[in-house]
Amino acid sequence: MIWSQVYDPLGSAVLSTLCAAIPIVVLLGGLAFFRLSAHVAAFAGLIAALLVAVVVYGMPASMAGMSALNGALFGLLPIGWIVLNIIFLYQLTKDKGYFKILQDSIANITDDRRLQLLLIAFAFGAFFEGAAGFGTPVAVTGAILIGLGFSPLAASGLSLIANTAPVAYGALGTPIITLAKVTGLDEMALSAMVGRQLPFFSLLVPFWLIWAFAGWRGMMGIWPAILVTGVSFAIPQYLISNFHGPMLVDVGAAMVSMACLTMFLKVWKPKDVWHTTKLKGHESDGGEEAQPTSFTKHDSGLVLRAWIPWFILTVFVFAWGFPTVKDFLNGVSQEKRVVVVDGKEKTEQVPYAWKGVTKLDFPLNGLNELIEKVPPVVAKPIKEKAVYSLNWLSATGSGIFLAAIVAGLFMGYSLGGLFKKYWDTIVLVRYSLMTISAMLALGFVTRYSGTDATLGLAFAHTGVLYPFFGTMLGWLGVALTGSDTASNVLFGGLQRVTAEQLNLSPELMAAANSSGGVMGKMIDAQSIVVASTATRWYGHEGDILRYVFWHSIVLAALVGVVVTLQAYVPPFTELVVHGVASAGAH
Repeated sequence: MIWSQVYDPLGSAVLSTLCAAIPIVVLLGGLAFFRLSAHVAAFAGLIAALLVAVVVYGMPASMAGMSALNGALFGLLPIGWIVLNIIFLYQLTKDKGYFKILQDSIANITDDRRLQLLLIAFAFGAFFEGAAGFGTPVAVTGAILIGLGFSPLAASGLSLIANTAPVAYGALGTPIITLAKVTGLDEMALSAMVGRQLPFFSLLVPFWLIWAFAGWRGMMGIWPAILVTGVSFAIPQYLISNFHGPMLVDVGAAMVSMACLTMFLKVWKPKDVWHTTKLKGHESDGGEEAQPTSFTKHDSGLVLRAWIPWFILTVFVFAWGFPTVKDFLNGVSQEKRVVVVDGKEKTEQVPYAWKGVTKLDFPLNGLNELIEKVPPVVAKPIKEKAVYSLNWLSATGSGIFLAAIVAGLFMGYSLGGLFKKYWDTIVLVRYSLMTISAMLALGFVTRYSGTDATLGLAFAHTGVLYPFFGTMLGWLGVALTGSDTASNVLFGGLQRVTAEQLNLSPELMAAANSSGGVMGKMIDAQSIVVASTATRWYGHEGDILRYVFWHSIVLAALVGVVVTLQAYVPPFTELVVHGVASAGAH
């Protein structure tokens, strides 16, 4: 039996929207105001989502349950699988003393906390966002910042703020590539359009990051370094996105930014060196005030050995991100053969022997293609797929796991020692894995029940203000799903339909969904749990949420202002016209 989604079950757009928001209010309110443990708040939100879906929206209970199961499985793999293995590698390097040497080597580039933030949280984090995405950058940078002496709130909150501008091109351009497939718009046009929105924020976010940490005077004390970091990221981001495509935008821009900042710091030093880890406006942030520390200068060979585990990680993550590598690991060959079917020649791919072994697809009976998404969310009715892919070899977390094993053997661990440390890591992050699964289950229930579409339609009814609120819709999508890719899947079609009805550029509004979404990344519950896990600050997810929440809203609103200017106000409108035209030329 096909169940069609209903977006106004109560016959009142206001009341239906308020009901649709209940699960999110329960989740975020439990974290921020009632200070519930993350896994308790997540399960409370999940229960609320199930009740709203079944009681208010009339979703069959069996479908709601299968939606939750689908989300929980997705939470474990790929998301939880990434977190588990990043923490595993971190534990390996920490116990062997290599992590301390890595910290010393970074500190010897600069012992100023503000400059370390630029180098690690922004530039290095952007590289991992571009290569892997899905929580990897926050996990890596959070762990490194804690090791450098940053307090838990500083390491967590600032890693989340820094991981914004690169998100739209994360995981080798996956959000943009997916957006193009969902909307039917040209991939290059979308890449170019986002590349004409986010560079403004690639320049702004480094300033914002240091202001959030050190205040205005602290920011102005290193403004030349911030400018170098932002400009050297924004320019490659614009050029690669507009003239090459979405895949290598973050990787290329991050490498240029890291190189430029490192070289700049060889010839420029701030007048006052900051050793403090206090956040602006926080008398106590959960960690002790760091005192000026003299970091050991190690032999260059030892420093190289300390960095090798992270070089190994970079190689594996980068390789696992390429579609051709993923296809190979999944058993999909590029070789083609001609076969005859019913007397007609047909071309098909020649699978490798391991096809169907390394990637197993499980259609969820009772859910797959039994839910219909209908207008005005989509142009015409479409059936929602519900297929869980167990891509145990090609998943990014598997690349990280293999990198950790190789790095562990390099560092002198035995296989038995690696097994013991892996078990210890599972015990360490068990509650985080439960939390991520519950939060993804909540997100999938809202998606399949249509409650998130109800929230989206509320934004779509804003008329001439839609460029602003459509951007905020992207922000909401990432806050709900934890992924810019998922937000584009969720609201990409709605953005195009609404834009065409309002005589706006569909490329502009589809891109705005992705650009606005990046600012929602810092408050999505999944990212906050990843941050608390990486910094070993369990149970303080509410503190992290309260710290980053207003940063997220204000930055998203600024993206909305830029998109509104591009929609209506010359010369910003020229960016839209030229962006679409240049993409067409390609």
